[in-house]
Amino acid sequence: MKNQMFMGASTKQGYDIATKSREIIRGLIGDDIKDLAPAERDIVERIVHSTADPEYAKLVHMSADFVEAAMTSLRNKETILTDINMVKYGITQYEGEVECFIKNEEVKKIAKENQITRAAAAMRYAARNDFEGIVVSGNAPTAVFEAMDLYEKGEMNLKAIVGVPVGFVGAADSKEALRNSNIPNIIVEGPKGGTPIAVACVNSLIQNL
Repeated sequence: MKNQMFMGASTKQGYDIATKSREIIRGLIGDDIKDLAPAERDIVERIVHSTADPEYAKLVHMSADFVEAAMTSLRNKETILTDINMVKYGITQYEGEVECFIKNEEVKKIAKENQITRAAAAMRYAARNDFEGIVVSGNAPTAVFEAMDLYEKGEMNLKAIVGVPVGFVGAADSKEALRNSNIPNIIVEGPKGGTPIAVACVNSLIQNL
């Protein structure tokens, strides 16, 4: 495990605040996460810390193989593919590549020609360009649906999906479909989610390598 940071803290004052926050969080959600493995608990605690919303402890669901699959991919320095740049920029201290293709000109062309979102087109572009690793979606349910479809067709070499898009259109449906798939995954039930959730999850995994 990397020791230089703890929940984003890199100074004594920051570490003290983070430690106190972690104690408060454990007091609030301890019963909800008591049956989780240590790495799974860390993910949920970080999500609650990043949102100040204890309800996430009841909404986060991980497949039994998610942590192992995701951490194996990260240890192998495979690519982290995000749906938007905001998620990409929030992921820190990873020694592999973190990519986001949503502003790529070829992606824009794919989106226009196929009348799909750029987030979905970015998944197609990555799959055509030898992507191997983890897909992380904090905002675009279309990215989750597209990644799942490409995986099921054998066209995308993904190892796990962090599927936590936020919103009232498509988000809950995409996460429920992912939860019921055979892809290693973590989801947030319902419309809640977003960049902070996605970033907290991935940074927790990285810190626990």
